Amino acid sequence: MAIKNNDLLEQENQTLETSASADYGTELSADDTSLTANGDDNESKVDLNELLGAMDLTDGDTQGKTDAQAGNSVADDEAESADEAVSTEQTGNTASEEPTPGEKPAKTRRGVRKKKAEETSVPESDMPLIMEGTPNYSEDATVSTVETPPLLNASEDNQPDISDTLSTPGNMDTPVRSNAPVLTIRSREDVTTEEEREDIIWHEIRNAYRTRRILTGKLGGIEQTDSKKTIAIVDYKGFRIIIPLKEMMIQLPRTSTEQEYSELMLRQNKILNNMLGADIDFIVRGIDSKTFSVVASRREAMLRKRQLFYLDTDSSGTYRIYEGRIVQSRVIAVAEKVIRVEIFGVETSIMARDLAWDWIGDAHERFSVGDEVLVRVQKVRRESLEDISIRVDVKSISQNTSQDNLQKCRVQSKYMGKVTDVHKGVVYIRLSNGVNAIAHSCYDYRTPGKKDDVSFAVTRLDMERGVAVGIITRIIRQNL
Repeated sequence: MAIKNNDLLEQENQTLETSASADYGTELSADDTSLTANGDDNESKVDLNELLGAMDLTDGDTQGKTDAQAGNSVADDEAESADEAVSTEQTGNTASEEPTPGEKPAKTRRGVRKKKAEETSVPESDMPLIMEGTPNYSEDATVSTVETPPLLNASEDNQPDISDTLSTPGNMDTPVRSNAPVLTIRSREDVTTEEEREDIIWHEIRNAYRTRRILTGKLGGIEQTDSKKTIAIVDYKGFRIIIPLKEMMIQLPRTSTEQEYSELMLRQNKILNNMLGADIDFIVRGIDSKTFSVVASRREAMLRKRQLFYLDTDSSGTYRIYEGRIVQSRVIAVAEKVIRVEIFGVETSIMARDLAWDWIGDAHERFSVGDEVLVRVQKVRRESLEDISIRVDVKSISQNTSQDNLQKCRVQSKYMGKVTDVHKGVVYIRLSNGVNAIAHSCYDYRTPGKKDDVSFAVTRLDMERGVAVGIITRIIRQNL
């Protein structure tokens, strides 16, 4: 009985070698394909048939195998190994049975697989190269008839595109939305591209054109057209707005002669040059969507503001702008001794003496074009929509500290100060303690000038005017 068991083990080892050769696609010799050993054909066939009868495969069943069945081969192999162990034990304890003379012996699964492996074996030249160490998960695995892409090819020319191998449903490219929003670093932050921003601004300009809404831009340039006409260029959020000179509403006295008209045009251009960088209001009069050109009028915007703030009244029946009221104004031009402001559609000038309680030598030191300052209305004249004038000042907004500072000075004392202006031989000085001073003479051989640091000696105090009167003893440092 021990001899029979050994014979069965040798048959199984030979069968494993045969199936492994078929799995790797190598040709089998005649000696290797025999499944019997030492003429023991009568033993073990009945026992294997009883154990594996339920798992018999025909040629048609083998050809109908799918990839899903092949994927479960590992689990089948484990079950077969257990069945083979049981078969070995039962062979020793069960008597062999002789097949009936007219009856064909039952096909075993191993025989069917061996025959199928011989039919489907592929020559070595046509088989893909297999990486070393590739595990064989099933000893009795049947060679699948479904062609699968090889892992490696012997020839680089026949190497398949890796994208075809990896194009599984999980790796398929997802559609990309063209209108997806910008992915921002911070959560819930709204970020727009340059193209989107321009579309939004252009849509705003179109709406303002339809509704006649007032827009505000910055005066960015003055140009001469090919027809020798002067136009103002206003920048509105990156868009170029064109305003003709006659629509800028620069009010100057009318002239009757050609020479006076030429001087008037030069004066208008000078005023426009001083207004560069100022914020101005305008109403869109025309647009061209193809070239993104915009033509506007400042005059129409100013007249609408005049009507609303100077001529119309509120619910209580009073004007919105009246004497004594503090209003906000825009600085549109700055000179040495004067600034020009625009107050709700009306332009006016403010002299240096009305800008501050202390003496100002140059208005550029404190004011710039584009500033917004508070002013107090001193007088308003309302004749018509075209004829409205206003007078304002800045210093009345703040408290006058000249009288308090004057108490800090002592007669026959000397103080350091800075020259703010020289007019008709009179030197105006701003002392270091905040007091305004006047000097009619200078002991230094040099002539004092603006922004010079001087030594001032007080001779008397003018309480009515709030100034100190004295002389300049010497010039400490000249501003050359």
